[in-house]
Amino acid sequence: MERNSLFGPMSISASGMAAERLRMEVIANNIANAQSTRTPSGEPFRRQDVIFETVVDRSGGRGSPDAGMRGVRAAEVVDDPSPFQRIYMPGHPEADEQGYVMYPNVHLPIEMVKLLTAMRSYEVNLKAAQAYRQINEQALLLLKVS
Repeated sequence: MERNSLFGPMSISASGMAAERLRMEVIANNIANAQSTRTPSGEPFRRQDVIFETVVDRSGGRGSPDAGMRGVRAAEVVDDPSPFQRIYMPGHPEADEQGYVMYPNVHLPIEMVKLLTAMRSYEVNLKAAQAYRQINEQALLLLKVS
């Protein structure tokens, strides 16, 4: 049996957990900076998102029974190009001549839903890895008894 076929399900789950962990970190950073009106670049914090991509083996999923998907990975962290929030706050130190302050393009309810989704995805990958481990343990016990 090829090594990838034995550990494939475990590595797929591990890659999913690693990708979701990064997504949770990026979302936590978005939430932490939801009120940051000025960054070192001089503009408000810009929300970030993680782009995932499928990892396939060299055959591209063709050629052998165990060929194909090997997991998922975070391809890149990108800035959200949506506009900043313009809020009227004339006494704010960052207010423009008309009294408006530019706030980050972070919407807390949306970020919280995305965080919950990432947490659930992480948990599903963890449960899949645990189930695979239990199946292997049972198989080893059966081999011992035989």
